[in-house]
Formats: sequence, C-alpha cells, structure tokens
Amino acid sequence: MESPVLKLKRGEDRRLRAGHLWVFSNEVDVVATPLKNFAPGSLARLMTDRDQFLGHVYVNPATLICARILSRAADDVINEAFLVRRLRAALALREQLGSPRHHRWVFGESDGLPGLVLDRFGDVVVGQIATVGMEVLKPLIESAVRNVVAPVALIWKNDGGARDLEHLPATFEVAFGEAPGELEIVERPRHDRELRFQAPLQAGQKTGWFYDQSANRARLARFMPAGARVLDVCSYVGAWGVTALAVGAASATCVDSSQSALDGALANAKLNGVALDVLRRDAFDALASLAERGEKFQTVILDPPAFIKRRKDLAQGQAAYRKLNQLALRLIERDGLLVSCSCSWHLLPEDLLGAIQGAARHVDRFVQVLEAGGQSPDHPMHPAIPETRYLKAFFCRVNREI
Repeated sequence: MESPVLKLKRGEDRRLRAGHLWVFSNEVDVVATPLKNFAPGSLARLMTDRDQFLGHVYVNPATLICARILSRAADDVINEAFLVRRLRAALALREQLGSPRHHRWVFGESDGLPGLVLDRFGDVVVGQIATVGMEVLKPLIESAVRNVVAPVALIWKNDGGARDLEHLPATFEVAFGEAPGELEIVERPRHDRELRFQAPLQAGQKTGWFYDQSANRARLARFMPAGARVLDVCSYVGAWGVTALAVGAASATCVDSSQSALDGALANAKLNGVALDVLRRDAFDALASLAERGEKFQTVILDPPAFIKRRKDLAQGQAAYRKLNQLALRLIERDGLLVSCSCSWHLLPEDLLGAIQGAARHVDRFVQVLEAGGQSPDHPMHPAIPETRYLKAFFCRVNREI
C-alpha cells in the first residue's frame, strides 16, 4: 500500500533538494495535505507543489520539524530490509576506521537514519531515539540490529532532552539480552597502546561514553609536554586523565562535581595500571581554588558540558566559556598546553576561539593554536546539516604575553 502524500508549498523544496533532511511545518501545504491528518510517526511521500517526489519521510504533526527524510529513492520501502542496508553501510564505515567493536555505529542524519543513535560496546549496543518516527520504527530497528551484528544485548537509554520536543517520555528499556551494570570500552591513543575503560550504563551520561572525543584524546600525545602535570576538568570517568598518563604524563588530577564519576576515574586508572588524583568540586570553583593555592600544571584539559543548549543562552554561555578558559590559563606553566573543548552546537568554532583569546588577553597570556579538532570520524558530519557538526577542540600552546 502506497504511503499518503505530504505536499510542500511552492518554492519550499530548495533547501531539501540541496541535501537537508528536515521539513518544517510552515513549509507544508496544509490546505492540500493537512498535518492534522497524519498520525505521529506515520510514513509519507514528500512531494513538491508540482507533484515531484522528494523523499520518503516520517511525520510528526505536533512539532516544528514536522517530517524527516529517510530515503530519496522513490522505489525504496521503509521496512526492516531498508534498515538493515542502512545499518550495514554505517558499520562498514566504522570498520574501515579501524575500531570494529567500540564506536558510534549510527549518528542520526549523518547515517541516513534521522533521530537514531547507536553505540557499540563490544557485544552490547546502546541506543537512543529522539523522534516519534524512529520510536514507531523501533521494533524493526531492534530486529535489524540483531540481523546485522547479533549483539548479546540491545538497550534503549532514551533520556535525551530532544525527546521532550517530540513529546516522548524518558525511558530505559532492554530490547533483548540483559543490561550490564558497566559498559566496556577500548580506545587506542597510540598504535602501540590499548586502553580499557568502564563506564556506567543506566546512571552514565549520554549512552554511557563519549566516543566523539576519542580522536582528540589520541591527539594528546603529540602536543602534551613530556612528563606533564595534567588537570582534567569535567572529567566524567577519567578518559582524558587516564589517556594523558598512558602517553607520558607524570601525574593527572581529575575534577568533577560527581563523586560516582570520580570513583569511575579511579577505577579506570587502576584498570590501566596508572594512578591519578581526584578533586570533587564545581569546575569554576576548583580552578579558582587551585590558583589561590599557587598550583601549576603543564597541561589543562577543559571538556565541559554544553553551556549553550538554546540560542537564547548564547551570550551567557559565551561568558561561561571565557571565564572557564580564563581560570584555566592562570594555572598553566610557560610552554604548557590548553585543550579547550565545547559541545555546544550554537557556539561556532570562531566564538570558542574568541573566548579563548579574550581570556588570554585578560590574564596576559599569549596563546598559539596548534591544531583544531572536532568530533571523531565515527560521528561524520552531514555537509548540508550544520547541526551535525557540534564538537570543537582547540589545542593551544600557552606563554606569557609577548
């Protein structure tokens, strides 16, 4: 049976023809195809005002983004076989990148599956669904996942804020298998060094791990001064700190406001045969306190949560990034390294650079940007969708003002 038609107003197809996958409610010809006639998550054929086919979409009539394109091939059928093809294509990329069992397997729009995230932790897959359309397809996704990689468990950790916009509840569900208490992760910061980590599943952040920073952590050895004293701020379970120790740091201190995160950092250090210190405190307070005590570090890593979640938070968030970097710069020895990150999509790379430079000028430091990093390749960017490029990381050499 052919899907119903969702029709665009005249002239509203240009952005979609250029590659974007989102349809906004004000672009729809609601006289010809009333949105109220579509059930949340239902499939439709997206047509121009001249009845030209644009793609197969799923629809949510109650949201600003009222439809998302799943396929531009008119003869495609959105079924399990379609999902298997998409999952296999996504998996082929991750295997090509050299991490076949520990990676972000599906990154939403960038893998042609808008609203879906899948992370692999060896034989366990953890997923997040952000849209009603993917929620409706969930049984087919579960079967397709089993078909493609046959994991021992698939867990839905659906607690992301995007679900609120789609009027979906926060849930934690086991699709099949058993949910482990801890997830197992493997990273290789150097070709000759393998690190193993554990992270909490149900109580953990996001899917449990931040694979998006793995490539940046691998850059650390190139720029970190030999035998550095390292400060890992907003450390979560210590991935940056443990990596620093593994690639030559003399010591590392992890700062986080969560005691359970710091307990995880200590456990991960032990797991990899290194030792680190922990400091439970708010990041801003911790940096100010360390400066008051005259502490100095050769490397400071800032990996805070998103300070800017909505556009209206931009000015306040920019001030927070500047203050955090300003506090960090006071602690860095001459010829030291600042790694400054932001996962706020609304903060452009040049805005984070501006915050770093403004902070440097305020504390009489001279900063040289050695390299700019982004999210790891298993989080590919969709060139037509700027929202898929969100992570910024600047590796900066720090000196006194010259």
